[in-house]
Amino acid sequence: MQQIKRNELMRAIVITIKGDYSSVEEIQQLLRTLNIDTVEVLYQKRERPDSRYYVGEGKIGKLLELIDFSGAHMVVVDDELTPVQAKNLEKKLSVVIKDRTQVILDIFAQHATTEEGKLQVEFAKLKYELPRLIGQGKWLSRLGGGTGTRGPGEQKIEEKRRKIRERIVAIKRQLSELAKDRTQQRKMRLNSELPMVSVVGYTNAGKSSLIKIISGSDILIANQLFSTLSPVVRKVKLPSGRVALFKDTVGFIKNVPHTIIEAFKSTLEEILFSDLILLVVDLSDENFQEKLDTSLSVVYELGANEIPRLLVFNKVDLIPYSQRIKILQSYPGAILISAVKADGIHELLSCIDKELEKSEKEALLTFKLQDMSWVLKEREKIVVKEQIFRDNQVIVRIKARSSVLERLRQHSTQEG
Repeated sequence: MQQIKRNELMRAIVITIKGDYSSVEEIQQLLRTLNIDTVEVLYQKRERPDSRYYVGEGKIGKLLELIDFSGAHMVVVDDELTPVQAKNLEKKLSVVIKDRTQVILDIFAQHATTEEGKLQVEFAKLKYELPRLIGQGKWLSRLGGGTGTRGPGEQKIEEKRRKIRERIVAIKRQLSELAKDRTQQRKMRLNSELPMVSVVGYTNAGKSSLIKIISGSDILIANQLFSTLSPVVRKVKLPSGRVALFKDTVGFIKNVPHTIIEAFKSTLEEILFSDLILLVVDLSDENFQEKLDTSLSVVYELGANEIPRLLVFNKVDLIPYSQRIKILQSYPGAILISAVKADGIHELLSCIDKELEKSEKEALLTFKLQDMSWVLKEREKIVVKEQIFRDNQVIVRIKARSSVLERLRQHSTQEG
């Protein structure tokens, strides 16, 4: 195994049998997020992976040549390897072997900052590692032990397997407790009667940049994949004067490993409690249609397809005007913005206002002037459509949730 010098930039060779060039570009971007440079990509057309080495045995010689020529420290497979494939490749190539799942887990580990995020990443890593211990016991047992006995290597692996299982159970318990806290926080948000808008989309689409510009708050903005792992909620005042809660979410990605879905499922399911979903797409990405399709499939898989949704194309400042026109023709009702330059933000907020109104009730209420304080008290939760001052009274046309209107009725003199 190669020794890596301190501060030396890691170099990797990417291999794939899928012929999915956009996926290969994505794995290279994932590696850049980990400060790993891709020095070569090796393609091999195969209907299915080789059971021993993922690629055919004939490609092993080519890989050894590439490793020697480029000085690569690792080989990264744009797929999920079986334990046998990973072990055989490492033995043959004498470099670090990683697959797509491990790369994503490494990024998640790098970006996890909250207690829940760190536990979710550890849970996913352990679930990934556990089945990969199977079979290693027999290999290590060659170090000792007799016929019909369990060798020391096998005993060591069994002990490690038991500790991993115990840790998984402990993490599940901790995540369950944290989920209770999140449920309590959700109840508080629901009790606030402020609408919840979830901002979702493919990783690096500009979701955090959008929330930062519309809320004026300090949110981490990084040109990296998965820079946001833990949900962030911010208050935003809409053009009507009402306030909505905007939630940033972990970015979507194609071919998401099952272990990651399982670990972050409870966090992603928070989207189900939204009043509106903003699906953000990076229009400057040449693969934007594929990434839009992936994002939509995740929304459907979560069971959130019935929630009202607005399609938001971001980074329009990076594309020609003619392409913007074509997009609007292909996606009527979509909103074009540039979160970085704040272009189209007012139009977006106005559309959000109108969309939220669709699920609300309207009432015409009359208040004495001295009782208008009750209307002001609910100002963040209502849209005032009209006000008519007459003598010592004010007639107000209001749109709001039924619960808010019911409270206001109790302080009005008459309705209609």
